[in-house]
Amino acid sequence: MSKGTDKDLLLPGEEGIDLDHFKLYFCAMQKFKDRWEIQSSWQLLFPLLGLSGLLFSGYLLGKYILKSTGFIANDTAYIGLLSTITIFLTYIFLVVTLRLFEVLENKWKVTYRWELIAIFIAFAITGSTAARISDPIISFLGFHEETTNGWIYWSARIFIIFPVYQILLLIVGWIFGQFNFFWNFEKKMLSRLGFARFFKN
Repeated sequence: MSKGTDKDLLLPGEEGIDLDHFKLYFCAMQKFKDRWEIQSSWQLLFPLLGLSGLLFSGYLLGKYILKSTGFIANDTAYIGLLSTITIFLTYIFLVVTLRLFEVLENKWKVTYRWELIAIFIAFAITGSTAARISDPIISFLGFHEETTNGWIYWSARIFIIFPVYQILLLIVGWIFGQFNFFWNFEKKMLSRLGFARFFKN
């Protein structure tokens, strides 16, 4: 008795359904690529990273909100409520981010729209990393939030973070393939702060 192929085992109409699903998926993916002007599959990494970042931010904020309201972390209702809040906040973050893209698309000179996502990710990584790097440095210098005057502590912290942030921004921007954008961004920002003479041709 011969074994039938997978095609032979399909019920009437299943073949068409599978093909229709494939066509819908292909069309949706193509529309997504066209919207963000994605030419290569590896560039899909940036939307994926961006969405993951928004989801993680929603999770952290949701966790903080529930902790502030006194919910017990091991409660069954806690997991469901945290999931709901995370999804809701992620949606809000996504809507706001897409709106920002529309505003900044004409202001920032990028070749393709997906580069906006890469730039936002670079900004986010740089900001959080600079803040973490500055903590041990400022502690090493003897400034502690609990024992140091607030004006002195935060002035010293900003003074330390500023140069660290500028350097990291170029490094992270280079990693994400946006060095030229961030180099021009740095020159404009530093020029406005009075360092224009250092960037004269």
